[in-house]
Amino acid sequence: MEQRYSWSWVEGHVAQTVEVWRVCAGRSLPALAHFTRWEQHRREKAYDAGLRNVERVARSVPGTAAERLVARKRIVDSFPPFAAVALGLKPEAVELLTGTFLRVGTELARWARGFDPDLTVPDTIQACRNAWTACGLQALLGQPMQLTPSLLAYSMLYPYSDNYLDHPSLSKADKLLFSERFRERLGGRKLSARDHHEAAVWAMVELIEEQYHRLSYPQVFDCLLAIHRAQEQSVAQLGSESGFSGRIDDQELMRISCAKGGTSVLADACLAHPWLREEESRFAFEWGVLLQLGDDLQDVKEDLGRGSATLFTRAAAGGQPLDGLVMQLLNFSQHVADCMDRLPHGSALVKDLLRMSWRSLIVMAVADAQQFFTKEFLAELEACSAFRFEFLRDRNKNLTSRESLYARLFDAFVEASPAEPSTLPVPAFAAADSTGPQSPILYLESARAVQTAEGAWALMAP
Repeated sequence: MEQRYSWSWVEGHVAQTVEVWRVCAGRSLPALAHFTRWEQHRREKAYDAGLRNVERVARSVPGTAAERLVARKRIVDSFPPFAAVALGLKPEAVELLTGTFLRVGTELARWARGFDPDLTVPDTIQACRNAWTACGLQALLGQPMQLTPSLLAYSMLYPYSDNYLDHPSLSKADKLLFSERFRERLGGRKLSARDHHEAAVWAMVELIEEQYHRLSYPQVFDCLLAIHRAQEQSVAQLGSESGFSGRIDDQELMRISCAKGGTSVLADACLAHPWLREEESRFAFEWGVLLQLGDDLQDVKEDLGRGSATLFTRAAAGGQPLDGLVMQLLNFSQHVADCMDRLPHGSALVKDLLRMSWRSLIVMAVADAQQFFTKEFLAELEACSAFRFEFLRDRNKNLTSRESLYARLFDAFVEASPAEPSTLPVPAFAAADSTGPQSPILYLESARAVQTAEGAWALMAP
């Protein structure tokens, strides 16, 4: 019997996840690798050497396609020695990153640039990150790691729809109108696009429909409608309409976060392999919750500034250190990793990389938001970081200040090569020109394109 994903299914898994989260509270840090100061300095030295090499190439990236491809090769060739020392990766892990994740990222970026030149670099990288999550799921579900039309389309929906609904500068009426029409289109109704923005979104839905016929794969569209409903509910977290007024309590905030994060990665899993077993659905849902909470931690300063309510901003606004929430998150991460290890597919290499990426996201977010933690907790967690927290903060500032430089490097990676043709379909779509109606997405504030130690190789190290 096929698995279906009604909203009652989502609510049931939200309740189970909330209970797991509750059980993870009050625990000490889980077992994490520790690094001496000497080891941290050794990795930092390798990181700086790699970054200097990247910046030398980026500054000299020429205009011809052939020379830009040479520059890209120089960056790829420089990654293994960097990764071996700075990130502690074995050769087979580096090969997986450069041979699979890099290929998927560049394929998506090339396709996106050809489809809509108006997309920003941060928007494109955000789509790549979702595609990388989907690739990890493909491996864990026993499927080949590749960019399929439906995963491409779903990844592209993030900059086109998720960011649109999240952005505080857009009116509530605009959000509600788009959300209602988007829901109808996901439900199968054929609607004429009102503008450039809707045309792009409708094109993504059509790509999914072409790969998965609605009558044969109803569970795929169950998932898409579920993430849409969860996204609508999460709008209540934004701005002064909720803020820190107490109208949404912590339990409701956790429920909203679970629904939004869980359904997001559940949709990735269903698009990667529509026929999921219950334990696979459960794992994908909890992985999504983990990534959502990690993103909330990473964005705590920005969310505080715009009055968005999350578990982390609620605690920080109340003057509470975030030590306990982060320990709870790290223990929840360990629970998700344990569930992943029980899945029959996926190599130990893939699972180790995913586990490392989850912990790195949390540790680096703590390093960047030190003002919300006690000195004792920072010292304890810093010993579990491959880099000193001061080093991470300093390099992140430098990377952010050099976004234009890395945009040039991004162009070199995206440069199409006749030897690398794409078989992905391109739906009929005309990007808005300077005289036509412009998409609201063009005016949305861009996220930071580079913000972690691996960020200099954003297309290479998800």
